[in-house]
Amino acid sequence: MKLKTDKAEAQSDVKKFDLQEFINTLNTLDPQNVGSWPLAAKILVYIIVFILVLVLGYVFDLSPMRETYASGEQAQETLLQEFEQKVFKANNLDVYKKQLADMEESFGSLLRQLPKETEVPELLEDITHTGLGSGLDFDGITLETESTQEFYVEQPIKIKVQGDYHAFGAFVSGISALPRIVTLHNFVVSPMSNKFADSGAPILTMEILAKTYRYKDTAEGDANKKSTPTDQKKEGK
Repeated sequence: MKLKTDKAEAQSDVKKFDLQEFINTLNTLDPQNVGSWPLAAKILVYIIVFILVLVLGYVFDLSPMRETYASGEQAQETLLQEFEQKVFKANNLDVYKKQLADMEESFGSLLRQLPKETEVPELLEDITHTGLGSGLDFDGITLETESTQEFYVEQPIKIKVQGDYHAFGAFVSGISALPRIVTLHNFVVSPMSNKFADSGAPILTMEILAKTYRYKDTAEGDANKKSTPTDQKKEGK
């Protein structure tokens, strides 16, 4: 048993001595004369250089390639999704065309329901009767300039009346019940000083911009298009 212990201690001393000797050898190496280095030192340098090359190659070459590959995969997925959507639309193109034709036909029929003439005198008379029947006093009704849209013509009418809140509500409700399409915009209500109704409610003034509409036929649209260049020449002059 003692012999085995002595033998192990001797081997340990040899290893320690060899390692120390190797370190000392490395410290005494001449970097300008690599050929004279011991084989163990050369192998160690080769291993270090190999590991260093691998690390530098990963950092400066493989890492950007991996980022490019990842972005390429993402772009490929996006293109595949767009391709699937376009294929779906292409397969259903006839259905979309039929839906578009149905929508255009429905929209055209709705536009044709608008009157071709604004019939302004009759409309003004209806608005006046509605206001008087609601208990309002008119300060004025003014026709504004028509506004031509793509499919219809818009006729604004500026209205100014006096009354209380209940009369205003009845007037607005009566306007919405007219057979003509009339929309109300830009309500401005302000109190009048020292004026009261019979019920004791304060008298207010209200300004409204009413709009009625009529259908713009094809001939009128063509006439507007033809007159546009002339107008532009006049403006240029």
